[in-house]
Amino acid sequence: MDRAALLRIASGMAVVAAAALVLGIILAGRHEVAMSGADPGAVVKVGVVQGQTVGGYLQSTETELAALTDPSAPATGVTWALVSLDDYMPPGALAGLLDGAAVAQVYTRVPLPGAHTQVVRIPVYRLPADVLSGMLDAALQRDQEQAGYQQLSERLDDSDVNQRRARAAYDASARTAHAEAEAYRSGCSCVFAAVVRASAAGLQTVADRPGVRAVDPAPEVRQLDRAEFRPPLPEQEGTIPAEPSGSPIPVPNGGSAIASRTPAPILSSSGAPVTSTSPVVSDLSPDSSAAAPEERAAVPSATDASAAQGVPSP
Repeated sequence: MDRAALLRIASGMAVVAAAALVLGIILAGRHEVAMSGADPGAVVKVGVVQGQTVGGYLQSTETELAALTDPSAPATGVTWALVSLDDYMPPGALAGLLDGAAVAQVYTRVPLPGAHTQVVRIPVYRLPADVLSGMLDAALQRDQEQAGYQQLSERLDDSDVNQRRARAAYDASARTAHAEAEAYRSGCSCVFAAVVRASAAGLQTVADRPGVRAVDPAPEVRQLDRAEFRPPLPEQEGTIPAEPSGSPIPVPNGGSAIASRTPAPILSSSGAPVTSTSPVVSDLSPDSSAAAPEERAAVPSATDASAAQGVPSP
């Protein structure tokens, strides 16, 4: 066989080998995707959802935790969980309630009788210092809201019934914002839930403590920035309704009144993405009457609120 023929054979074999390598890489990639079933855009929803009864939710968390701690169950290692409390607790009580678990974030709300107050999510690395710091930040935001409401109220007059109603609404919202700010500055008993990470045994220990209403294990969560937690309020019973569309009184600032929906990622040890099989539901209101709490998105600015009320911008 001449030299040219040998070169042609060698070249052909190289092409075949390269094609096989590329095909192998593609198949391996597809195998990994199929095995993980992961959708990088999926968000896991943990907690009580629209249409679910609070009693049913509490019972399901007990069942899930019992399955997780069953000696015959496969070992799961540490896992994320949503802890709901029986009552609103002060920051200083959290270390004892959640001892044995690593706390990543807490949920707070000022429980003012007859008032709709927003839920605040506070990232936590140290207890209770980070909770107290987050409450002070929330107080400053409420101060800004109060000032904005007062400015909007002052730009109205009593010339017609709509102006009078708008002024009364803004004045009431200013009073609520002031009360929230004062409560947060005092380190109020406002914490009603936490997101923690612990072993199955550690989660059971937390669940058995007086003051803990439910521990909802979420082994499907791999990183917190791809999870949405929806704890029930301590006073909530019955069925969770949908949140009413729109906000009756716009918050008079350009930013959100609560922590961002997407905090800095806190990755699990594997850092794997998450696939959610949970139903997609609409945001639910943190109204004390019945709805499940959820962080609210940014709301209209003072200019937008003025336009909605027919008030000229300054």
